Amino acid sequence: MKNKISLGNMIIHLIFIAVSLSMIIPLLLVIAISITEEKSIIQHGYNLIPVSISFEAYHLIFKSPMILIRAYGVTILVTILGTLGGLLLTAMIGYGISRRDYRYNRITTFYVFFTMLFSGGLVPTYILVTQYLHLRNSIWALILPGMVSPFYVMLMKGFLSKIPFEVIESAKIDGAREWRIFFTIILRLSTPAMATLGLFISFNYWNAWFPALLYIDNEKLVPVQLLLMRMMQQIEFLKTNADFVNQLGIDLSEFPSLSARMAFTIIAAGPMMFIFPFFQRYFVQGLTVGSLKG
Repeated sequence: MKNKISLGNMIIHLIFIAVSLSMIIPLLLVIAISITEEKSIIQHGYNLIPVSISFEAYHLIFKSPMILIRAYGVTILVTILGTLGGLLLTAMIGYGISRRDYRYNRITTFYVFFTMLFSGGLVPTYILVTQYLHLRNSIWALILPGMVSPFYVMLMKGFLSKIPFEVIESAKIDGAREWRIFFTIILRLSTPAMATLGLFISFNYWNAWFPALLYIDNEKLVPVQLLLMRMMQQIEFLKTNADFVNQLGIDLSEFPSLSARMAFTIIAAGPMMFIFPFFQRYFVQGLTVGSLKG
């Protein structure tokens, strides 16, 4: 007997197909615009299939490859160090407040949760980082301020609370100490949550440009996101001051301003789009098991 697809399942499938297309089509449109000739965009508008293909936007961006490579190096270093440090601290805090034999777990949990509702603000944070920690023009200014998120700590606590306490007690009976229990047992059992939160943390570090805008003046420490934002601001300046630019003998009609913006987007988001599929299988398990628990 053949399985029949019910009307409800068909509607659910259609909804997910529509949601998927709403995400895939804009991405394909961005890619198409980035390889479309500027005059074609002005004449025909945005098209999923380029009328006239041109890689002038990418040629413009990669005209000074060393600057872009250096910015990518800073971003990759910040992302790796920040993700590893953030995961370790998040797991340690979440594990501590998830232990039912920890006397002050409710108070500590409230302390972590309270910081989700109220923060010190931009000015006190800036003063702390620059005046007290002296991290201005340092790579650590891009890493330390966003290393621990209270929301991620609560997610990790919810996941670790599902681990039977008898596992920890058995390890203690076998002579294992707290550090060995954490690194050899707890971290291995929390792989789905670690993979999920690790991807979220890496996304935050990869896309962060505002900390660099606040704390970095050294051009050698500029991350790729801030570099691309500056390029886009320069293109916007050229467009808004077209009369002045034309007097200098520069033909803006030949300048790929629209396609360059889309090329910037592809270059900035490209690496993370390739990394995401490798962690996708951990998402459902990591988020559902790690749901918030009182």
